Amino acid sequence: MRKGSIAALLGLALIAGGVATAVALVPTWLPEDASQQAGRIAFTFWFVIAICIFIFAIVAAVLVYAVLKFRVREDDFEDGPPVHGHTGLEITWTIIPFILVTSIAIVSAIVLSRNDAQAKDTLRIDVKAQQFSFTFSYPDAKNVTSPVLMLPKGRSVELYMRSLDVIHSVFVPEFSVKEDIVPGLVTQLHVTPTRLGTFPLECTELCGLGHSLMRSQAVVMEPAAFDSWLHKQEKGAAPAPPSSTTSTSTTTTSSTTPISPAQAGLMVFNQNGCSACHTLSAANATGKVGPDLDNLVSYARTAKQPLESFVHHSIVDPDAYIQPGYSKGVMPTNFGQVLTKEQLDHLVTFLVQSAQKSGNK
Repeated sequence: MRKGSIAALLGLALIAGGVATAVALVPTWLPEDASQQAGRIAFTFWFVIAICIFIFAIVAAVLVYAVLKFRVREDDFEDGPPVHGHTGLEITWTIIPFILVTSIAIVSAIVLSRNDAQAKDTLRIDVKAQQFSFTFSYPDAKNVTSPVLMLPKGRSVELYMRSLDVIHSVFVPEFSVKEDIVPGLVTQLHVTPTRLGTFPLECTELCGLGHSLMRSQAVVMEPAAFDSWLHKQEKGAAPAPPSSTTSTSTTTTSSTTPISPAQAGLMVFNQNGCSACHTLSAANATGKVGPDLDNLVSYARTAKQPLESFVHHSIVDPDAYIQPGYSKGVMPTNFGQVLTKEQLDHLVTFLVQSAQKSGNK
């Protein structure tokens, strides 16, 4: 090949590579890293992108050069000259892709292994997912629960996740890690936060009509601030019911700090994601997916049922009566199994008393 042809190919390759590099670097494609895992994944991402740009530049240069150099005249209908195979070229374009693909596999395997590795002081957090909310509990702190994922900066964290109904998925874009939560299984997700701040946490598995509302936050704080928060929550946390293993909701408290059934019901309401779908003034809930629970008195009157019985049946068998304007099959039907009898009674008491107060305003 002539020197002029080689120079033309190199020039075209540089132009194509420059354009592809600009497309890759100028827009902000990825959020700023906020975990060790995100940094490693970003390295893998850009490693693969660099290889793709390299290949694209060569292919684009050869393609453009061939179109310009070897285009056929409009009146030329003759067959082109026969071209025989080139053993050296074939070996080259087999070895180079093999090396590139192998290097991607090795880098990816190393990153995957390091991202899954746990430190000795890994913090365990249990995650309960259900339509349409997350609940995070801390087993090392009397199963303190929170609707927000609170994390210490720089500490290895392992999420043990289970679903109470359908498939969900936990994803924090700044952490760059995601894992499905499958009914009947306990799935795990490892993350080590490296940046302070509040980051969106969302379900990325279509889980029902309220899927778009299944959002929370991951708050990363200094280790000392996290320990202080956990200690404060632990002081006010109620011990978990000894007879229940199917729900992390808490409805009892220590003998020195008794709470009323209505207060216990409010805890059940908050810890089981009811506020994600319903409006209820007593719980400061503003959900719009399901009926407004401040109007339970009028709903029971429309259904021609006693208020307490109506509330109970609406929880354990939500599709038995559907308030006009709302859809069937939205509310989970397993609360009768997920909640203990005591939790269910407390929740009914809380909703009845709240509805009666709202109705008397």
